[in-house]
Amino acid sequence: MSTQAEQSREAFVRFKNVQKTYDGKTLVVKDLNLSIHEHEFLTMLGPSGSGKTTCLMMLAGFETATSGEILLEGKPITRTPPEKRDIGMVFQNYALFPHMTVAENLEFPLAVRKVPAGQRKRRIEAALSMVEMSGLGNRKPAQLSGGQQQRIAVARALVFEPKLVLMDEPLGALDKQLREQMQYEIKRIHSQSGITFVYVTHDQGEALTMSDRIAVFNQGIIQQLASPRDLYEVPSNPFVAQFIGENNKFLGEVCAVRDSACQIRMGTGETVWAVACGKVSVGGKAEVSLRPERVVIGACPPSLDNRFRGVIRNSVYHGDHVRLIVEVCGNSNFVVKVPNGRDTALPEVGSEVTMGWQKEDCLALA
Repeated sequence: MSTQAEQSREAFVRFKNVQKTYDGKTLVVKDLNLSIHEHEFLTMLGPSGSGKTTCLMMLAGFETATSGEILLEGKPITRTPPEKRDIGMVFQNYALFPHMTVAENLEFPLAVRKVPAGQRKRRIEAALSMVEMSGLGNRKPAQLSGGQQQRIAVARALVFEPKLVLMDEPLGALDKQLREQMQYEIKRIHSQSGITFVYVTHDQGEALTMSDRIAVFNQGIIQQLASPRDLYEVPSNPFVAQFIGENNKFLGEVCAVRDSACQIRMGTGETVWAVACGKVSVGGKAEVSLRPERVVIGACPPSLDNRFRGVIRNSVYHGDHVRLIVEVCGNSNFVVKVPNGRDTALPEVGSEVTMGWQKEDCLALA
C-alpha cells in the first residue's frame, strides 16, 4: 500500500499488485503495491512470518512472484534471473568463501561479470576503502572478526557498482555493541555510495536508526509506510503503535469528538482526551496509545489535559532511565520512563502518585 504522493514520484523499484503463495492456498504476500525511490534507504520491518523477507527474495530473484509485477527503473524484472538484475546482496551469515582471501572474495563478482582485469584492483581497493578495511585484502575470512567479515560482505555487494543493494538481517549475528556500531557504518556507506538500499529486519530500533522510510509488514500486508519519525509519532493503527517502540494502551468508547480531539471513556469510568486517528466517532470503540516517555509523574502542572491517580507497583533501573510500573485506570502494567539524573527523586513502590499527559501525546486509534 502506498500514498498518492509517493506514487506521483517516479519509482526506482516498484512492486505492482504482487502476491506470493507457497502452497497455493495461503498468501504470504497479499497484493503488495510499493514504490522505492532512487538513492533512498528503505527498510522492510515486521515480525517473523510477516512477508518482509519473501518480498526481498522476490526482488533479488531468489523467489518468484505468484502474480503481479516487479519493476526496476521502469522495466519488468519478475522473470529476470538473479545474476542479470545488477543487484548486490548482503546476508546475515556473510556468505564469504572461506578458502579465498578478502581480495579474492571481492574479485569474484567482478570476474563473473567479466570486468576487465585492469579495473578489478581499483574497484577492490575502492570498496575496501569505503568499508574502512584497506590493507586487509590478503587475509582469509577466518582471520577476521564478525564485524570485519560483515564489512567485507558489504564491500562485496558494492564492488561491482550495482544499481541496488539488498540486505537481509545483516547484523543479526553480531553482539549488541557491534551491531549498533555497524548500523551507523552501513548508513554512512549508503550516504557515501548513493546506491539505493533495501534492508530487512525485525528490530524496530535498527529500522528507526537507519532508514529514510520504513514499510511495516504484518500478515503479508504493509500496515504503514512512512519516515521513522512519522511511524513513531503518528502510527496509523494499533499494530504499528505497539510494534514501533513501547506503548501504553487503554480500550474504551468514544463519548465526545471535538475538532481533531476525542474523549474516551474507559471501562473503569475515567475519561481521557486524545488525538483522533482514523474514523473515530461517538459510540465507537477506540484504543488509546501513549508513549511511556510522554507521561509526567509527581508534580503535574494543572495545564495537563489528562490527570490521574496511580499506584507504583514496580521500579526497574535501566541506567539512563528508570521504568516505573504503575497501576492506573484499570491498567496494572502502565509504564512510565523517568530519565535518570543525579537529583531524580523517584516514588517508592506502593506509594500513590499523581500523573498525567497532554492530549497531543496520546492517540485514539479506531
